[in-house]
Amino acid sequence: MNASSTFSKFPALARGYLGLLGALVAMIVLFGSLSEHFLTLRTFSTIANQMPDLLVMAVGMTFVLIIGGIDLSVGSVLALAGSTVSVAVVKWGWDPLPAAMLGVLAAAMCGTVTGAVTVAWRIPSFIVSLGVLEIARGLAYRMTDSRTEYIGETFAWLSTPLAFGISPAFIVAFLCMVVAQVVLVKTVFGRYLIGIGTNEEAVRLAGVDPRPYKITVFVLAAALAGLAALFQVSRLEAADPNAGIGVELQVIAAVVIGGTSLMGGRGSVVSTFFGVLIISVLEAGLAQIGTSEPTKRVITGAVIVLAVVLDTYRSRRNRLN
Repeated sequence: MNASSTFSKFPALARGYLGLLGALVAMIVLFGSLSEHFLTLRTFSTIANQMPDLLVMAVGMTFVLIIGGIDLSVGSVLALAGSTVSVAVVKWGWDPLPAAMLGVLAAAMCGTVTGAVTVAWRIPSFIVSLGVLEIARGLAYRMTDSRTEYIGETFAWLSTPLAFGISPAFIVAFLCMVVAQVVLVKTVFGRYLIGIGTNEEAVRLAGVDPRPYKITVFVLAAALAGLAALFQVSRLEAADPNAGIGVELQVIAAVVIGGTSLMGGRGSVVSTFFGVLIISVLEAGLAQIGTSEPTKRVITGAVIVLAVVLDTYRSRRNRLN
C-alpha cells in the first residue's frame, strides 16, 4: 500500500471514529439531562464492569462478520460454558483454573462444529449456528438439570473492582480488544480474513486455502463466548442455563453499529468497542430513567434496524466509490 492510498483512507477511518464518539457523547449528555444520577463515577464504573462479556463476544463476532459469516449461537455457547464450569467446580470438585479451561474448551468445540460444518458442506453459517444454538442450550439444561448452579466466590475476583472501580474482567476484555485489533491490521492472518470476506475466490486463486482460516474464526468467536461466561459467572457467582438468551442480537448490533459490514470484507475491532459502549450506555440510561422492559426492547430493536440500514448505505456508497 503506497503513501497516497494510506492518506486517502485515514480521513474516512478518523471520520468513522469521530462519528461513533459523537453519538456516544450525545447519548451521555441526553441521559445526563434526564437523570441526575447518570453522570456519576458509580454509573460509569457499573457500565464498565457489566460490559466485558458483551465486549469479548463482540470481538469474536467482528472476525466472523469480516469473513462474511454470522454466528447466532454465541448466547447458548456462553450458557454451555458457564454450565460446564459450574459442574466441574460444584459436582466434580475441580480447581478454578482447570474448570475455567474446560468451560472455554467446551465453547471452542461448539465453534469447531459450526466452522467445520459450514466449510465442509458450504452451508450458510447462520443456519448451522442455529442448530448449534439449540444443541448448546440443550446441553446446558441437561448438565444443570435446568437449574441455576451457585458457585460462590470462586471466580468473584474477576469482577471485584480495583482502582477507579474498574474490575479485572474489564481489563482482560480491553486487552483482548487491543490484541484482536493488532492481529486484524498488522498480521497476515488479519489480511487474509479481510480478503476472504471481500472475495473468497480471489484468495483461493492466489494459492491460499480459506477453509482453515474460516474454521479458526468460528472457534475463536466461540472461545471468546466461553471467556464471557467466566466474566458472567464471576459477576453473578452462579451459572444460569438460561443465560445469554437473545444476547447474540446485542452482539451483532454492537458490531454493526461499529461499522463492520454484514456483507464481509470490512471491519474494525476498535470501532466495535465504540459500538459496545453505545449499546451499554443505552441500556444503562434507559434503566436509570425508568423505561419499562418492553419499551427497552423496542428501542434496542430500532437501534439494530437503524444499524443495518446504515451498513447497507455504507456498502452502497463504497461500491459507488
